[in-house]
Amino acid sequence: MSRAAVLAGVGGYVPPRVVTNDELAQRLDTSDSWIRTRTGIARRHVVDAGTTTGDLAVEAGQRALKNAGADGADLVIVATTTPDRPCPATAPAVAARMGLTDVPAYDVAAVCSGFVYGLQAGSAAVTAGFAERVLVIGAESFSTILDPADRTTSVIFGDGAGAVLLRAGERDEPGAVLDVHLGSDGSMADLITVRGGGSEERSRGGQPRPGDRYFRMDGKSVFFAAVRRMAESSRTVLSRTGWEVADVDRLVGHQANTRILHAVADQLGLPPERAVLNIERVGNTSAASIPLALADAMADGTLTAGDRVLLTAFGGGATWGSATLTWPDLPVG
Repeated sequence: MSRAAVLAGVGGYVPPRVVTNDELAQRLDTSDSWIRTRTGIARRHVVDAGTTTGDLAVEAGQRALKNAGADGADLVIVATTTPDRPCPATAPAVAARMGLTDVPAYDVAAVCSGFVYGLQAGSAAVTAGFAERVLVIGAESFSTILDPADRTTSVIFGDGAGAVLLRAGERDEPGAVLDVHLGSDGSMADLITVRGGGSEERSRGGQPRPGDRYFRMDGKSVFFAAVRRMAESSRTVLSRTGWEVADVDRLVGHQANTRILHAVADQLGLPPERAVLNIERVGNTSAASIPLALADAMADGTLTAGDRVLLTAFGGGATWGSATLTWPDLPVG
């Protein structure tokens, strides 16, 4: 049998503070109806002052370990666009806070595709024999980089974290990561970006330009690029896995926008009810969205053992990726 990375545990966490559409409408030119119609979002969770991405990551990581019945991991990967600091990476501190002070840990920066990128890296580490157990965490405090006056982004994003524990196993086991496809196109870097804070800004000298510290997104262009790339990547990974589209029981896409997820399902020829959705309750949590959706879908029974699952995402960079696995029998609660 061939060695493979097997999903052994899942955990999700969102901060307690909830921001509803009506609350946003009190300070922005918007309404609950406008937001729901265009995004499918009713509420989102945001961090309180003093709570960091690392705090969310630790909580989700601990829940994934508990779900797996494991006491640790040999490698920790944190996918995030909102690290606690520009330097150093957030992952080593997260690992240390979990009692994992002697293991390698690093960040992955692929924005909303970050979890799929991290899943590929973790799976490859297990397959190559570098690690026996890998903790892959997607964590974001996106509210900290949003322009509070920009309704096009403020209504979409939320904060949270999700995590999975991968363990060494066999490819024919339920939960084995069967294949991962990744892609990028740097010519689309300006579609999703925070221009300030890096060497590009600092090398110019002078004062930072107003607004460069905030997240910006060309929503219309992102919509079309996301649907196209997620559908293409999904077809590629399905072909490499040996699955037909009809074989897919659940499509767990990056929770960017309900219309995007339904459009991807339509492009693939999947019934919309096979798409897992939790965006209404948590918004777009970027790198955290897929593992959070997995945790929620497992908890409410949407995902059951034996389901053939397709993951897919599109994010800044531009980056995209997809993965396939058969859902394992994991404890709920």
